[in-house]
Amino acid sequence: MTKTRKPSTSSRPGRGKARTRTASRKGGRSRPPRRFRLWPLLLVILVVGGVLLGHHAVQLDRQIQAQFEGKRWALPARVFARPLELYVGLPLDADALVRELSLLHYREGDREGEYRRQGNSLVIRTRGFPFADGHEPPRRVRVSFGGGQVSALEDLDAGGPVSLLRLEPALIANIYPSHGEDRVLVRLEDVPPALIQALLVVEDRKFYRHFGVDPMGIARAALANLRAGRTVQGGSTLTQQLVKNYFLTQDRTLARKFDEAIMALLLERRYDKNEILEAYLNEVYLGQDGARAIHGFGLASQFYFQRRLNELEVAEMALLVGIIRGPNFYEPRRRSERAMNRRNLVLGLMGQAGYLSADELAGAQARPLNVSAQAPSGVSPFPAYIQLVREQLRRDYRDEDLREEGLLIFTTLDPMAQLAAEQALTRELDRLERERRLEAGSLQGAVVVTSADNGEVLALVGDRQMRQAAFNRALQARRPVGSVIKPMVYLAALSRPERFTLATLLDDEALTVRLENGDTWTPRNANRQYHGWVTAQESLVQSYNISTTRLGLNLGIANVVDQLNALGLERRVPPFPSLVLGAVDMTPLEVTALYQGLASGGYQVPLRAIREVVDREGQLLQRYPLSLRLAADPEAVYLVTAALHEVTRSGTGRALQRRLPADLPVAGKTGTTDELRDAWFAGYSGDVLSVVWVGRDDNQPTGLTGASGALPVWGEVMARVARRGLSQTPPEEIEWLLVDPAYGLRALEQCETARWMPFIRGSAPREYSPCGMMP
Repeated sequence: MTKTRKPSTSSRPGRGKARTRTASRKGGRSRPPRRFRLWPLLLVILVVGGVLLGHHAVQLDRQIQAQFEGKRWALPARVFARPLELYVGLPLDADALVRELSLLHYREGDREGEYRRQGNSLVIRTRGFPFADGHEPPRRVRVSFGGGQVSALEDLDAGGPVSLLRLEPALIANIYPSHGEDRVLVRLEDVPPALIQALLVVEDRKFYRHFGVDPMGIARAALANLRAGRTVQGGSTLTQQLVKNYFLTQDRTLARKFDEAIMALLLERRYDKNEILEAYLNEVYLGQDGARAIHGFGLASQFYFQRRLNELEVAEMALLVGIIRGPNFYEPRRRSERAMNRRNLVLGLMGQAGYLSADELAGAQARPLNVSAQAPSGVSPFPAYIQLVREQLRRDYRDEDLREEGLLIFTTLDPMAQLAAEQALTRELDRLERERRLEAGSLQGAVVVTSADNGEVLALVGDRQMRQAAFNRALQARRPVGSVIKPMVYLAALSRPERFTLATLLDDEALTVRLENGDTWTPRNANRQYHGWVTAQESLVQSYNISTTRLGLNLGIANVVDQLNALGLERRVPPFPSLVLGAVDMTPLEVTALYQGLASGGYQVPLRAIREVVDREGQLLQRYPLSLRLAADPEAVYLVTAALHEVTRSGTGRALQRRLPADLPVAGKTGTTDELRDAWFAGYSGDVLSVVWVGRDDNQPTGLTGASGALPVWGEVMARVARRGLSQTPPEEIEWLLVDPAYGLRALEQCETARWMPFIRGSAPREYSPCGMMP
């Protein structure tokens, strides 16, 4: 019997052995091999991804809450000039008011922010303004003029007279955040409906229906871009645009787009649609002005049209909406044709949506762009004045407060006085250089103008190139003051009526003074002549140096220094005899502080450029009220003012008689330093004080005296800004008596040399001699 042979399992190494093991486990039955399953891994990935996505979403949500809650943008501080306050009796004519309105960008017309001239009156549609002490509402008023002043104010809507009308103050500066963004915040309820209609019809028609992202819009835009082979349409909603501008960078990456979509959904979940729309209106980028970025429609309206948002017409709003797509590409001042086409496209879309009738559409598309020829600069036109404002603000506010908190700073600047001071300085320096054949641009100057009553700084010029933020001579240039200091010497003396009066005789003959170090000093008069015995009044009026030195020495130089400090000089100067002739360096602002005490009748009045500061919500933070301190005897101040008035009539300032109206009496003093290096004039009327310095930055001689160099500038400034002459009513303790300037008190009017002079009651000399005889 033949046996059948089994196949060898060793012919397939390993396999037969494996089968034997498998069969032995299950009673000989085989089992298919195990397969790898993906769903557990996918589940793990989904769980982990969900956790990570959730964590990322939570982080984004926190970022949204931290940055968006309250929407507190870093806002620049806004600096305003003083408001023009109109009342019956105000010295003002129609032409001057029109100039003031032009500074506020009013136009001729009948809408808000416009005016009409009707004979000798103006009908104005005022804008209104939120002042710290109450809101000034928009009004339609008639301002009538007569006799060089406001004769009537009438509210044409409410009917009846208006006792006081305040026009909104002019914006004169911004103090920007470090990132350079600028914006004017607007509330949604104050935005014209036509602007909202234009914005939604162009940028996001489904804004009020989607949840932050519009998938259909994205698909439609992707298809359009695919067909065109380039980006011709965007699918982002307004919410996504806001997220991109407000929270994210401008990087074109998938990660950024992903975050944009997530944040848009989160933003819509947390906030109302109107809150998001208002934020967009204030955040959207609409142009560039040098380093300043123009954000939001509120500022864009001013930047392109120099008008408030609610004053724009439909065509102007359509232009602003149109340039969202590319503010540089559609820049209307440089690319007007491109901007016009874009604007008309927006208007056409508004017409298709039913927001404009056919006639309205045709009329709007036919209008010019109406953008202002020049963009309003983000740099202040008055940098010297703003420097003074910032110096005073630093006493109470940090720089970051000024750059980020949106403070409203109301200053004392009078725009018309500022322009008058600027024009007077440039015109007179140009004339002096031509007539005296000086190198063009070699002369420099500074002007300070204040209110005589309260020390408010109305104007300040620190450079003949006044638009440049350069060296501010009004605040920083300390120069010898010359004879402008002499009135303070006489004030210190006349405050001692038992010793000195304007009739006190002073010796103006040769004098040599031995100094403490053993050296000698010999003062000389400007004309190198001696004048014998002269009265104190004549010595001041004619600016005699020798007699003034003798008065100072007799009085005591330390008393002169005390008088300077009492009037407001904040540093102690060395009590050298030459001090009484102006051998001390001061800035024009320091000289102004001294004369402020004379102009105010003897009170030390700190010079101030700020009235009040208000926060971004309109709440008053700080008021800078008038501060007074008696610094000199008012009767003695009156005597000095009387003598300084005589300076402008018969003394070193008599050239003013040709420059000022006869009914505008003023008081003032010239100042000239050695070798004709510095020319000064300081003086005041009943309402305005002004100080002028003229010289060279290299300290070389100018060939100009105070009378020939500074006085012409001062006279032109005062002719344009002063409205009230010196008071003719003396204090109760002052008496005017007839005095012979050579021999003392005189009761004989037939004496040809007799003069009326003021005295503090009881101080006048009682003895007198017949004419021609020494007492």
